Amino acid sequence: MKKFKPVSILLTAVLLISVLVSGCSPKTESGASAKKVVLNEVAHSIFYAPMYVAIEEGYFADEGIQLELVTGYGADKTMTALLTGEADIGFMGSEASIYTYLQGAQDYAVNFAQLTQRAGNFLVSRTPIDDFNWDMLKGTYVLGGRKGGMPQMVFEYILKMNTIDPEKDLTIDTSIDFGSTAAAFAGAKEGDAGYADFTVEFEPHATLLESQQAGYIVASLGVDSGYVPYTAFSVRKSYLEENPETLLSFTKALQKGMDYVASHSADEIASVIKPQFPETELDTITTIITRYQTQDTWKKDLVFTEDSFMLLQNILIEAGELENYVPYDDLVNNTFSKQVQ
Repeated sequence: MKKFKPVSILLTAVLLISVLVSGCSPKTESGASAKKVVLNEVAHSIFYAPMYVAIEEGYFADEGIQLELVTGYGADKTMTALLTGEADIGFMGSEASIYTYLQGAQDYAVNFAQLTQRAGNFLVSRTPIDDFNWDMLKGTYVLGGRKGGMPQMVFEYILKMNTIDPEKDLTIDTSIDFGSTAAAFAGAKEGDAGYADFTVEFEPHATLLESQQAGYIVASLGVDSGYVPYTAFSVRKSYLEENPETLLSFTKALQKGMDYVASHSADEIASVIKPQFPETELDTITTIITRYQTQDTWKKDLVFTEDSFMLLQNILIEAGELENYVPYDDLVNNTFSKQVQ
């Protein structure tokens, strides 16, 4: 009986495993293996529709990227995942990149693509208000966002534009975790310590509060704050230097998603991204997208301009979160976004 040498058996096993592994690796249309990219998003919201269109329409796969989407539930958590290497790309308010830069991080985060150009949250009232004006917030109790985060800073920015002092003219509760304010608002009863007159909400929470008659949208922070560089994609400086082809492919896929959103109806966009929001009714998704389209939420391209970055820093300075301006060229790189315009 023929005997196999141990070395031959080991070699055969290694070859077999290699074949199996290569056979399981995702392939691009050209037959090359796809590059795995872990993307950590600050929240999972219809506000980011162009990105979900790119996922559902297969644009990332077409560009040779096997995308793994993870939700961080807060810019601080998303930035931590990025800096520790748990994520390859972070998607959040770019104020987080300024904070880490100022903290002296050597391998700091660089923004390479801007997605939204208006705030995506809404002011929700406990009772219907037909002719709302911001003066109505004086003397009220409001559930806000995390101190130092874009939602809260844009809210304060609007208050100051309307000559309202965020510290003296009203009470803003910033202690509730991101994504939990809607439940806290709906669940509180009059007389409770946390009973609020208003809450600042992202979608779909704002619309769901309305559908439950637990709250009523009275103002759009996106409309009243004007154009603001609200969310952007960032990577560690080292990742950008080592993976330019991957980032170019990623940005190409994103731009395709932006182009789709710019050229299709709310009904069509809602149908495409519905799998991303299985618990939300299609009509609700359509309503939200229509609202975002009407207020010109999404940029046509992904370029993060210097003017936008300066506006962001002005908001940070007014909020007391920044003392001096940081260099635009250090924290923004438009190499890829300009190539795919």
